[in-house]
Amino acid sequence: MAATALICDTEPWKDLKEHINVIEKTHLRDLMNDLNRCQSMMVEFDGIILDYSRQRARLDTMEKLFKLAEAADLRKKIDSMCNGEHINSTENRSVLHIALRAPRDKVICSDGKNVVPNVWDVLDKIKDFSDRVRSGSWVGATGKALKDVVAIGIGGSFLGPLFVHTALQTDPEAADCANGRQLRFLANVDPVDVARNLKGLNPETTLVVVVSKTFTTAETMLNARTMREWISSALGAQAVAKHMVAVSTNLTLVEKFGIDPANAFAFWDWVGGRYSVCSAVGVLPLSLQYGFPIVEKFLRGASNIDNHFYSTSFERNLPVLLGLLSVWNVTFLGYPARAILPYAQALEKLASHIQQVSMESNGKGVSIDGVPLPFEAGEIDFGEPGTNGQHSFYQLIHQGRVIPCDFIGSIKSQQPIYLKGEVVSNHDELMSNFFAQPDALAYGKSPEQLHHENVPDHLIPHKTFSGNRPSLSLLLPSLDAYNIGQLLAIYEHRIAVEGFIWGINSFDQWGVELGKVLATQVRKQLHLSRTEGGPVRGFNFSTTTLLTKYLEVEPGNPSDSTVLPRI
Repeated sequence: MAATALICDTEPWKDLKEHINVIEKTHLRDLMNDLNRCQSMMVEFDGIILDYSRQRARLDTMEKLFKLAEAADLRKKIDSMCNGEHINSTENRSVLHIALRAPRDKVICSDGKNVVPNVWDVLDKIKDFSDRVRSGSWVGATGKALKDVVAIGIGGSFLGPLFVHTALQTDPEAADCANGRQLRFLANVDPVDVARNLKGLNPETTLVVVVSKTFTTAETMLNARTMREWISSALGAQAVAKHMVAVSTNLTLVEKFGIDPANAFAFWDWVGGRYSVCSAVGVLPLSLQYGFPIVEKFLRGASNIDNHFYSTSFERNLPVLLGLLSVWNVTFLGYPARAILPYAQALEKLASHIQQVSMESNGKGVSIDGVPLPFEAGEIDFGEPGTNGQHSFYQLIHQGRVIPCDFIGSIKSQQPIYLKGEVVSNHDELMSNFFAQPDALAYGKSPEQLHHENVPDHLIPHKTFSGNRPSLSLLLPSLDAYNIGQLLAIYEHRIAVEGFIWGINSFDQWGVELGKVLATQVRKQLHLSRTEGGPVRGFNFSTTTLLTKYLEVEPGNPSDSTVLPRI
């Protein structure tokens, strides 16, 4: 495909557009009766089973999607990413989060240099530092062990590490390694988030990890200064060097802040924030909590999927299949949203992390060459663990809008419970719903079935389920650190595949910049009004009115005083 051509101008795209008419005449009830089709739509890799037989697709649909992948140069684009080419063209950068979890002997180059040794230099440094903190050889300013960690970061510096931490908390092996320790994440600049994170903490036993590549991120640095004040007001300014470390590349600002540059852990331009959980951004706080061996196991799981993604034919390639099906649902069938439904409470933060990875990556309106897209790209992602979601938004999913669903479950529970006399275990009860819900969405319930059940006529319209609602199921063997790494990488690469097909840049995020610029203007106005009492000027009527009202009701504090949360 020519560099400036749009994928929608290709013959495979046009063929799929015509194919929609065939699919619209077909119900999943009928498709599910085709045993050969169902068998062909079940793929297993390393104990993970993907069942996409409940997608509104036939075998010839998949063949057409594979031809679309060929037209989009998907194989070439995957190779270009893995070979360190500057596929993030608007920022002129490689995209090499795969290097963050590569084995030591792997060669992955950016700008002609193998970056894997640099990655392992940082990983070895993290292992050494986390071992010293956990063993008590590195102590705080008063000689007490640092058993509590607060990681300060926002966006990708927060959501990814929080997802992994939440998933590991109840894994028996990881939990044993974290005994007596706690890890908290401070992201929001809202002072309530500071108050909640500080509640119950003792500065003498607290280590703060400040995550900011440039050490200039407004929200993160204000929170960092707040934590620095909390530490220094209790222990003295000299304690900062013992109680705060950084994940950053700006050693000058790190040192100016009061952190020893020797305690700064690097990452690189070729690591996008939302893809950074496998860098020091996530590895440092997670290693402090669980120990480096647990985190290394997580990295191996992600690397396992990296290799699968790079080397496996598209017909058996989990991320490629998932990505192609997302393109089919969003752009061809017109389903803009996706529900991520993990039947595992340990994965309760998965949806919020993938929401950022997906919507920040693929929420684009122009091609990688800057041409406006004449079709819809990007998904609206949301989700909640089962069975909580069933009692929240499944009503809409079953009888309202059609929303394709990802059902995620595990064969083994992290924390099994068995009660004498119960018909099934707690995990079996959970998984009963995991297996039932996709069929309920696919088959639905017809008026004829309701008549046969003697349902009163006036209730039949209300109790009818149209069915024909697509979903897919991912069944993992367990949820240990390795499997969690695999799951993360599956979604990361799935999202990349979608962007590669749509022909967009999934690795920049210019859409987050404008609001920041306007916030700078508001910040200046608030400072001026607070310190000099000046009126609000330079904004439209609506913003001026709201700002004026805000300044009337919220007097603030004198700029020369410090007030910390009292919780």
